[in-house]
Amino acid sequence: MPSGEQHLLATEIVNRGIESSGPNAGSPTFSVSVRRRLPDFVQSVNLKYVKLGYHYLINHGLYLATIPVLVLVFSAEVGSLSPEELWRKLWEDAQYDLGTVLPFLGVLAFTLSVYSMSRPRSIYLVDFACHKPHDDLKVTKAQLIDHAIRSKKFDESTIEFQRRILHASGIGDETYLPKPLLAGENCATMKEGRAEASAVMFGALDELFEKTRVRPKDVGVLVVNCSVFNPTPSLSAMIINHYKMRGNILSYNLGGMGCSAGIIAVDLARDMLQANPNNYAVVVSTETVGYNWYQGKERSMILPNCFFRMGCSAVLLSNRRRDFHRAKYRLEHVVRTHKGADDRSFRCIYQEEDEQRFKGLRVSKDLMEIGGEALKANITTLGPLVLPFSEQLLFFVTLVLRHLFGSNRSQPPRKPYIPDYKLAFEHFCVHAASKAVLDELQRNLELSDGNMEASRMTLHRFGNTSSSSIWYELAYLEAKGRVRRGDRVWQIAFGSGFKCNSLVWKSMGRVRKPSNSPWLECIDRYPVAL
Repeated sequence: MPSGEQHLLATEIVNRGIESSGPNAGSPTFSVSVRRRLPDFVQSVNLKYVKLGYHYLINHGLYLATIPVLVLVFSAEVGSLSPEELWRKLWEDAQYDLGTVLPFLGVLAFTLSVYSMSRPRSIYLVDFACHKPHDDLKVTKAQLIDHAIRSKKFDESTIEFQRRILHASGIGDETYLPKPLLAGENCATMKEGRAEASAVMFGALDELFEKTRVRPKDVGVLVVNCSVFNPTPSLSAMIINHYKMRGNILSYNLGGMGCSAGIIAVDLARDMLQANPNNYAVVVSTETVGYNWYQGKERSMILPNCFFRMGCSAVLLSNRRRDFHRAKYRLEHVVRTHKGADDRSFRCIYQEEDEQRFKGLRVSKDLMEIGGEALKANITTLGPLVLPFSEQLLFFVTLVLRHLFGSNRSQPPRKPYIPDYKLAFEHFCVHAASKAVLDELQRNLELSDGNMEASRMTLHRFGNTSSSSIWYELAYLEAKGRVRRGDRVWQIAFGSGFKCNSLVWKSMGRVRKPSNSPWLECIDRYPVAL
């Protein structure tokens, strides 16, 4: 026996009783039995499969309990009849009165028709596009610091502060900024704001219309969101004018709603599609960087300069049943949380002027705490909609135990049970605000590095593109070929106000690697080590 297998053996001493004859007569005798021991299931069975089995048992407990009972009752009923009696009983039961059958069928048809007409229409995501700016607009972190030095608007301590923030930001050296900004020109003008917005919006929409083969005149609903740049005529009017869209289009322009406005725009488009059947809706999410570039010395207002970059997404939604076969995703849930009633949350991200009258966004030091509270409220609402029943039961039992035994000072309080959202979703698209925000959210939701890969790589490659970042993340997952039929995608974003919003999509089929994507030229280099 090899020495490596000795731990698999077990010895057993067997009492043979009193020897009746021979030289050892009258003495007790024993024998030693050697056999292979049973495997140690605690060590050999991966506990995650035990947990999966528990979830399966709870979620399908109703069927596992009732089906055997129904089978037994049916078997007892049928088993008591002979074949001739069974056929005779079936024939007699089939002889219904025609006057009873026809009204019943009429009521059934009417009920099914009312149900079919009253239930909400499915909203499909046909396709989406993310704008990739021209390579001439790429900027490295070193170039950004050099620009700050050359502007002569910052002292040495402020420049060193920006250098530290950029170094720890998780942002790479291939993000994009408007050319006039790096040239030292004034970008906070209507002319430059319109130029930047036009470049990113029309770039994303051109790609979207080309990918979907949908004409701009076929679009019935248009929703545009941009937080800090809101000219007159609006950005939605600029798009209608550029593409010569139809005169009865329902257009909306959302402003001042922060980085989570893209989800709010999808929610609005969904409501419009529910009220207008057989229609297309386009949602455009962007942010102008140059128009709100801060030129002062307040450190809490310099932070947005270090993180925000150019970007835009365009999404085509449909409620037409004919688009079922070509759509990529179906909208499952929209959950919105607004903490604006709390003064501290309301002023967490606040646009104002500093003492020198320079305009910018002031970011509160309480951002992480406020964001965590908004996240807690949002996922508490989302959880019952998406989590398996077994996970909800575990959460409820833990909550009850904490309330019953949490006041015992002799024992430490029970740790609150955090539901495993990895059981509800295959893919996570978390708004790429900053490395610190992503780290905190990963810790709170107990997500793996793989779950956070799309968010971290989007932050590294494109920076914080505001409300469009969750679409660059979904484009990353598609470029990697990871989205398969039936996969569920969770998009979650945070924004001023303070808001936390969630979108849940379900893949309609395996999503092939797109032929046109902002990741097309660099996807093989990712993921990169941060």
